[in-house]
Amino acid sequence: MKTEELLEKIMQSDELPTLPTVASKLISLTAREDTTLADIGELVAQDMALSAKILKVCNSAFYSFPQKIGSINQAVSILGINAVRSLVLSFSFLTMKAGKNESRFDFEKFWQRSLASAVSAKLILENVEGADTEQIFISGLLQNIGELILAKTFSEEYDKVLHEVLENQHDTLGAEETVFGLDHTIVGTKVTTNWGFPNVLVEPIRYHHDPHEYKGNNTTLRTTIGAVYLSDLLVNILFSDTPELFHKQFRKEAAKLLKLKPEPIETILDQVHTRVEEAGTYFNLKIKCSKSVQEILQEANIRLSLINLDYDQMNKQLIQAKIHLENLTRELEEKNRTLDNLANLDGLTGVFNHRYFQNALDQEVSRAIRHETELSILLIDIDHFKKFNDTYGHQVGDFVLTEFSQCLQDNIRKYDTLARYGGEEFVIILPETNAEDALLVAEKLRVAVDSASFKDQLEEYHVTASFGHACCKPAVQESFAKDKLINQADLALYDAKDKGRNRVATYVPKKKWFSF
Repeated sequence: MKTEELLEKIMQSDELPTLPTVASKLISLTAREDTTLADIGELVAQDMALSAKILKVCNSAFYSFPQKIGSINQAVSILGINAVRSLVLSFSFLTMKAGKNESRFDFEKFWQRSLASAVSAKLILENVEGADTEQIFISGLLQNIGELILAKTFSEEYDKVLHEVLENQHDTLGAEETVFGLDHTIVGTKVTTNWGFPNVLVEPIRYHHDPHEYKGNNTTLRTTIGAVYLSDLLVNILFSDTPELFHKQFRKEAAKLLKLKPEPIETILDQVHTRVEEAGTYFNLKIKCSKSVQEILQEANIRLSLINLDYDQMNKQLIQAKIHLENLTRELEEKNRTLDNLANLDGLTGVFNHRYFQNALDQEVSRAIRHETELSILLIDIDHFKKFNDTYGHQVGDFVLTEFSQCLQDNIRKYDTLARYGGEEFVIILPETNAEDALLVAEKLRVAVDSASFKDQLEEYHVTASFGHACCKPAVQESFAKDKLINQADLALYDAKDKGRNRVATYVPKKKWFSF
């Protein structure tokens, strides 16, 4: 049967899944340019059961919103149209079960893996700076929807696919090609297009097994396709018999496709098993994934090393003993890292301490010399803090210091360094940042502090801060000294306080300093 004939037969099949009414209307509604948030809220609210499920997820750790969301209209307003559409579609598809015909296809296992893929894709994009995560969840969930469609519409033939995969160790795509003459990516693309899905949801279904085949110029879509592809590798680490192969491939492809560095890759691998398990409770789907990636890889390595042993009991005992030893080693390493971190952190605020700042500044100066880039620092002092302490007491003062440092941390880049310089004085290192950009950062921080409310159980407190800025290009300065740079920032800070506080001042070599 030709591809066109097979696709037409699928589209005509009584077993082809149909979208629930709300989901179908939502697809049409979101395709219109004049659709409003109120329109979306009104449509979703018509289905009380669906609304309750969406509100449950909105108020869970899946989103971790600080305030409770009490209505669908509020959820649409906070999440946005695309995110709500993703939730509606997710719940709609997760209710799809087996068809009338008997089949070896495990629908429950399919949705468990699909939900794990959705969570993994979302986790991956959360670690890609500037990535749009609104629709990645539904893209991850539906990447293999073509498998389900083939299994429902051609159950007997798809049993042959499952046999090829199980008995002859074929991959799913190859087995589908052998049996049907096409694979599930083509089927999924055809059906979702017919359902009226927007291109941003269809393209990841088409290219998720081979992201390099996508030739479009949409960088957001390219990133989404890459994340969906990587999510499949991540799920195979959790659920396959050869996790070490997928682990190696995931690391390589994550760096290649999304330019992820080792640190975010480790974050993803550390968190994925708990995030997947939690998502199962939010979406009423039981997923057993209690082992971390590291534990899974440990067991895989042990199995390989003991593959020649004949006795099952000896195998189990050796595995348990080796896992125990490796866990003890890992715990010791983690404790040592914790001790190292504690030595670098300020005990009250949790940001870096003065010692760490000095070492970090040495490193950034060396980096600036190597790359011939500019380097800026900001010295920050809370205005009238002694008077604040005298008025409210030192316990409140400590509370405000902690909240103040968090306010600064929330408004700087990941690679900037915030440290407590001493007392109520803080310092920020801004690598590869010229004076103009650094002053924009300083003003942004000043406004953030000025508008912040620090609330404890009793009262609400407000403070302001003064900022002193200095900039240098160490590679072109003779006999550069970091102490001189710090002193210049300190002079600028003194000027900011002398000119009335709650302002930013910068050190200018010829005019000494300039404030605004």
